[in-house]
Amino acid sequence: MWYNKYVMREITDNKDFILQNAEDFSLEHIFECGQCFRWDRTNDNTYVGVAGGHALKIRKEGKNIRFFDTSPSLFNDFWRNYFDLNTDYGLIKQELSRDRILAEAIPDGEGIRILRQDLWETIVSFIISASNNIPRIKAIISALCSLFGEKLEYMGEDFYAFPSAERLASLEEADLAPIKAGFRSKYIIAAARCAVSGDISLEYIKTLDTPAAKAELLRFYGVGSKVADCTLLFALHKTDAFPVDVWVKRIMEYCYFHEDTPNKRIEAFGRETFGSYAGYAQQYLFYWARKNHIGV
Repeated sequence: MWYNKYVMREITDNKDFILQNAEDFSLEHIFECGQCFRWDRTNDNTYVGVAGGHALKIRKEGKNIRFFDTSPSLFNDFWRNYFDLNTDYGLIKQELSRDRILAEAIPDGEGIRILRQDLWETIVSFIISASNNIPRIKAIISALCSLFGEKLEYMGEDFYAFPSAERLASLEEADLAPIKAGFRSKYIIAAARCAVSGDISLEYIKTLDTPAAKAELLRFYGVGSKVADCTLLFALHKTDAFPVDVWVKRIMEYCYFHEDTPNKRIEAFGRETFGSYAGYAQQYLFYWARKNHIGV
């Protein structure tokens, strides 16, 4: 069901769409909160990226969001779901603000939305993210797509879709040398072959509850708890997942535990404390910690 706070207006002369009075929707907060790696800022208010085999230019214009050169069917069939426009983030923030720490954290990332990303792309992207920084992750993924992804044409420019599991399964580890993924290359190839062989079914994972889906994801070579939890949250929209990386560990220890704490205990605390809103809480805390270098 379309969340009725948002009103779309079609600009018929150039196929653009305007999302009017777009509350709880900041491009910077969405694209720079660590959940995705294929969106690039072209100026202060504009980003260009690729998702689900589609390229998009998107810009914040005052209180509105402009979607460039996209059809009504593509917006309704893909982008509306991708940007999670059926969810009332105002309500989520109101509920989470009952926690005094989150009440302080949320304003810094008030426009975050958890994207509904492709499962295969998310698995590989977060395998690449292991022991890595965001600029390098983005560079590796960009190289992977330009070398092995299908070419897309959009607004007079060439873009590349994320390569399928079938395409990557046909490669050898040495074929990935140009993307400079290091030890992660063997994990990418192994994951692709596992998915293609049916040893682990991506479609089956989509049908499972959070614990069962995580157990299946952990069967992929190179997928640990953090990568699995990120995949649960950012691809499967399991919002009871609470991924713990170095920034989340720091902020949770600084604000809640006041001592060195194992990741598993932090993850369990996040799930138990925030319940079905745990993933949203994680994103607000992550963004707040990185922006303000809290706990460093």
